[in-house]
Amino acid sequence: MNKQNNVPVLRFPGFEGEWESKKIDEVAEKVNSGKTPLGGQSVYSKEGIFFIRSQNVTDNKLSVEDPTFITEEVNNTMKNSVVRPKDILLNITGASLGRSCVVPESFTTGNVNQHVCIIRLNKSNDPYFLQPIFASEKGQNLFNSLQTGSGREGLNFQSIRHMPLFFPTLPEQQKIATFLTSVEEKLQALKKKKSLLEEYKKGVMQKIFSQKLRFRPGGWADENGEDFPDWEELCLRDVADRMIVKNKENNLNVLTISAQHGLISQLEYFNKSVSAKDVTGYYLLHENDFAYNKSYSNGYPMGAIKRLKKYDKGVVSTLYICFRFKENVSNEFFEHYFEMGLQNVEIEQVAQEGIRNHGLLNVGVNDFFNINLHVPSFHEQTKIAFFLSAIDEKINHCTKQIEKTSDWKRGLLQKMFC
Repeated sequence: MNKQNNVPVLRFPGFEGEWESKKIDEVAEKVNSGKTPLGGQSVYSKEGIFFIRSQNVTDNKLSVEDPTFITEEVNNTMKNSVVRPKDILLNITGASLGRSCVVPESFTTGNVNQHVCIIRLNKSNDPYFLQPIFASEKGQNLFNSLQTGSGREGLNFQSIRHMPLFFPTLPEQQKIATFLTSVEEKLQALKKKKSLLEEYKKGVMQKIFSQKLRFRPGGWADENGEDFPDWEELCLRDVADRMIVKNKENNLNVLTISAQHGLISQLEYFNKSVSAKDVTGYYLLHENDFAYNKSYSNGYPMGAIKRLKKYDKGVVSTLYICFRFKENVSNEFFEHYFEMGLQNVEIEQVAQEGIRNHGLLNVGVNDFFNINLHVPSFHEQTKIAFFLSAIDEKINHCTKQIEKTSDWKRGLLQKMFC
């Protein structure tokens, strides 16, 4: 039997023959983008025609959050870039280059700017077959190779139109598209579930830490029973001790602070060590110790405070302020407390304005340990921590399901396309 070259590794039964190599312009009726309307911000309105920008084209989905609108009059001057249902939208410039989605069939009308390309297929081809190819590793590699200009700043229409891909017959395209759409719907449902859990947790935390929602020894505050004591206002130094033990044992597990992963090994996070060769002068931390990184970053305007959970021991730069909570203080409670950013107002008051060096806030050690905290009793701390950690477990479970499904889909895409 002769070997067929243009056949995917994984194929639905009932389909035979090689896939046909075609360029995009052989299967598309339209390949073009829009423009920025003349007149600047004055052309935009609070309602009207949805003006789609690159930030609205997310991974496999058209986002209607934070929409921009243009008037019907402006839209009439841009008729060549009017968007229709089942169009493929592709970002062709910037950091989001290569992101794509299919316009939902429920979509009414819209228009695009110059950063978004419209690919409208002919009736012999299915956009829900082609778009997953764009989103696959193969498609992303192809887009990267097709970027133009010395700065590799984007894709042009000629390169998109001449992009070669393999296409099966329309019935096989539709079979693949239906299957991949169901997988993507499962992924979107998991992401939505995770988002709702995160929103719920955020709302509950705001009520708990503002003391609008209180526990009682037997449960919530609206149940019969005794009240917990009032929360106290204490300094951090009242409940925690600074840790300045040097790394005399030459522990080589050098840690860094990650917004998502907390205190994590540099080798695990960066795949290399970015520390000094000699780390014996670093601070040695044990499990459940905390470290404060004075560098401000996205989501952490006053720096991040993280708890060591992944390892028994690790070492950090002496630029970090490290501490350990005393007895009868819940580490889990304060982990949620700090993640909520309740310490930010206090830190902002002691950080010297205008004296920031390479992203570092100028926060003195004594000032840091003098920040005020609102602290419930230990028993209430543990109840709050247990409740919030239970929500975290559900969020983490969703995250793992999303990662597992995404990996499974990625493997399928590699095998289902030539």
